[in-house]
Amino acid sequence: MKNLIKQLARMGVELALAAGAAAIAAGAGMIYLPAGFIAGGVLVITGAVLSILGGGDR
Repeated sequence: MKNLIKQLARMGVELALAAGAAAIAAGAGMIYLPAGFIAGGVLVITGAVLSILGGGDR
């Protein structure tokens, strides 16, 4: 259990980024469904690029 809490603490920023992206995509999808899919795809691609460029010490 302690190991799980440590892992979640290390990944806090990534979890917040994913939750924010999901909220934006869901909100856009409530307005117009195809816009939600497009926004979600753009946010996933952006997150992947930031993850690759960011590197980190994992």
